[in-house]
Amino acid sequence: MSRQIRNIAIIAHVDHGKTTMVDQLLRQSGTFAEHEKVVDTVMDSNAIERERGITILAKNCAVRWNDTHINIVDTPGHADFGGEVERALSMVDGVLLLIDAQEGPMPQTRFVTKKALALGLRPIVVVNKVDKPGANCDKVINAAFDLFDKLGATDEQLDFPVVYASGINGWSSLEEGPAGEAWGTSMGPLFDTILKHVPAHQGDPAAPLQLQISALDYSTFVGRIGVGRINAGTLRPAQDVLVMEGPDGKSYKGRVNQVQTFQGLERQQATEAGPGDIVLINGIEDLGIGVTITDPANPAPLPMLKIDEPTLTMNFCVNTSPLAGREGKYVTSRQIWDRLQKELQSNVALRVSETDEDGVFEVSGRGELHLTILLENMRREGYELAVSKPRVVFHDIDGVRHEPIELVTADVEETHQGGVMQALGERKGELVNMEPDGRGRVRLEYRIPARGLIGFSNEFLNLTRGSGLISNIFDGYEPHKGEIAGRKNGVLISMDAGEIFTYALGKLDDRGRMFVKPNDPVYEGMIVGIHSRENDLVVNATRTKQLTNFRVSGKEDAIKITPPIELTLEYGVEFIDDDELVEITPKSIRVRKRHLSEHDRKRAARESA
Repeated sequence: MSRQIRNIAIIAHVDHGKTTMVDQLLRQSGTFAEHEKVVDTVMDSNAIERERGITILAKNCAVRWNDTHINIVDTPGHADFGGEVERALSMVDGVLLLIDAQEGPMPQTRFVTKKALALGLRPIVVVNKVDKPGANCDKVINAAFDLFDKLGATDEQLDFPVVYASGINGWSSLEEGPAGEAWGTSMGPLFDTILKHVPAHQGDPAAPLQLQISALDYSTFVGRIGVGRINAGTLRPAQDVLVMEGPDGKSYKGRVNQVQTFQGLERQQATEAGPGDIVLINGIEDLGIGVTITDPANPAPLPMLKIDEPTLTMNFCVNTSPLAGREGKYVTSRQIWDRLQKELQSNVALRVSETDEDGVFEVSGRGELHLTILLENMRREGYELAVSKPRVVFHDIDGVRHEPIELVTADVEETHQGGVMQALGERKGELVNMEPDGRGRVRLEYRIPARGLIGFSNEFLNLTRGSGLISNIFDGYEPHKGEIAGRKNGVLISMDAGEIFTYALGKLDDRGRMFVKPNDPVYEGMIVGIHSRENDLVVNATRTKQLTNFRVSGKEDAIKITPPIELTLEYGVEFIDDDELVEITPKSIRVRKRHLSEHDRKRAARESA
């Protein structure tokens, strides 16, 4: 039990280079054999993570450096997956805070840093991408110091070590060097800083066992696997333990089957593990996140993990459209409910409840991305369902209705600044800070109700011609800010069921932009496009040309139609209004009115008026 152990988490804003940095740490510690072919961003093992280039799930790996076993946890950068970050931080004794040498601390940097500082962890600041042309290391370090000070860091936390690095080129340095050159040759200085500044876990191997489960995995061979750090005591295979849900929760006995530790990206069997070890255990069927595995004779439970409350909610409904059941394998309310219950076991920031309506479930999460990633996973597994427009979760505080407020950072070109500021102002945004970078771009910081951001990302991309960067983070609850104007355009609604014809699209082309293309199936009440005006319009999308024996002299005009808007899951969820739904199947995304027939829609409008 005398081996040296260090446990660290790598935290940063999205796209600041965490996963690339972990790649280099694995490579340079000799984890991979010479002949082994290694893919980039090796920790992003999930298919959606690879497609989108983001980290969604916190993952563990381990390296050896100077006879010290270093457990590394790669965490997501998006605030929507903050539940993953909070769990990961409960397993570690220090954090590497990666900051982009050009962008500096961003909103999500603030979020994860706040969590780490509150747990008393000492950060090591790694200024990454220092070889970028616009890098300004001194400015970034000063900004990091100011951020720590604002977040209430202690004097010890403010005295942080700084390492300069280029994750993609695989070098780090403790000193600044000349521009345009490599300041170091390897990741050695970063490894040495970790060994020097991250404390070894202090725990007594002879004390009663204390292991908190921070993450879950599953294997078809051994069932559910729990991952966590041993706080105190020693754990061996086939050991009898007590599983406790916090000091006042229920408890039950179990027996640990195998004990494994991380070695590189692999898992290896261990004959015993002690304080500071991050282990994987199996054999206990009903393991949940936050439970403590402890000694039956001397139980010492830890408090359950605290996770921030959800801020956004959506209704997941059974798909009731005329095209239901054609593409999906799982379509019933029971199958959808069971899948959501399964997700709850590992997705700790999610909440699921039944509603008064049959086949409708209320699902709450951290943000749009958090919920749409769940929907994307479900459709890939063969589920078919419909979802409503996201709504924010309101709180009543002292009889006053409060709503979630987001802190938004927008990086835009100066030519687009006016349009972006006007759009955010219309959505009840308040300007907090404006900072030009002297090179034609400006950074705007706003505080804005979370309601105002629903559906804003598409508008933002249009306003900035695709060149803007925007990120947001939950900043607390404030009294309700009043009404916010919704979507400006109406929609084109199909009046009939059938198949789309090019002839019909040609006639509708001047009415607005389409979501559908020729030969797509449609049904009554399905939304086929965006109207160019404010009102909804019922149209005939299945109209065909009359085939008569009458001929026109001269060449007939070929029908020219504008290419349709590609309807993605995110676009659909952001686009719809309160009386509309997104129909999600394994092969298609469609948008529709909640009430399919025009008669029902008029009656519903009268009743709500």
